[in-house]
Amino acid sequence: MKAALLLNRDNFEMYSDWNDTGWELIHMGNGEPDVRQVIATGADVLVVDAVTKVGRDIIDNMPGLRLIHSQGVAYNAIDIEAARSANVYVCNNAGVNARAVAEQAVLLILSLLKSFRHNEDMVYAGRQMEAKTACFKNGIPELSGLLVGIVGYGAIGSELAKRLKPFECSLCYYDTLGEKAGSEIQFVPLNELISSCDIISLHVPVTPETTNMINEDSLKMFKRGAILINTGRGELMDHEAVVNALITGQLGGLGTDTLAPEPVLEDNPLLVRLPEELRRNVALSPHIAGITAGSFRRMYERIRKNIEAVSRGDRPDCIVNGL
Repeated sequence: MKAALLLNRDNFEMYSDWNDTGWELIHMGNGEPDVRQVIATGADVLVVDAVTKVGRDIIDNMPGLRLIHSQGVAYNAIDIEAARSANVYVCNNAGVNARAVAEQAVLLILSLLKSFRHNEDMVYAGRQMEAKTACFKNGIPELSGLLVGIVGYGAIGSELAKRLKPFECSLCYYDTLGEKAGSEIQFVPLNELISSCDIISLHVPVTPETTNMINEDSLKMFKRGAILINTGRGELMDHEAVVNALITGQLGGLGTDTLAPEPVLEDNPLLVRLPEELRRNVALSPHIAGITAGSFRRMYERIRKNIEAVSRGDRPDCIVNGL
């Protein structure tokens, strides 16, 4: 088997164990792919960073291609229709980083609830007692007693619920596929979840139906001052609408690990339109929720097993293009 790896080589060599496979590995880096160079590899397998574009221009010109595997969970940058037409499996790593992403969601929730960034800045500025006095005056909210709505109750959403239960908050969920059998928390329609929850956490994939699901209209339905958490994808929210809601106070806080597009552009509304004094209400991380050491080891092990399956003529796991 010949595998072209469109991902970070240092990461691959640190966390994978493919030394005994005998496969020919072609390292191409994780930047914007050179279409002609990718085609010239004649690879049987493409392993790609989750945000790397693999279009019809590549797929249709690689007749020996048998498998395209996303390193991560996302696969929206891969032309799955072109791959299906060419009888090429497209697989992702669904679930392998669920625990890690759920941990990051908890971090963002607590950071905003406790005004961590603002209070830390005050201490660094030598204004500890001023910050403490403000907390005495205004109080600090606890998760206990709040209602958290989880939008998307797959692997990550269910792992988040497990981690939030010990905080003794109330939980509910919505999923585009409907109510999940055996769920320990309540399913509610999306509009009801949005209008009733103190904290809303997004864990759905990017589809035509979910793109910009957080928009001007949906934000109007939020409880005033509610917190939005997004460890899914930046495309799930209209950034202009979110900034406007932060400015008016309709949205009390935003904690997000993802923006759109990525790499983040200098003119992103969150970077250029949000007033300095409101940045205390925002917690940003650079799309790192799922990239823990444990997640990477699980990712590469699943990719290895799927390549082995395809080499035997078997079906791989986690097929996302309907083959």
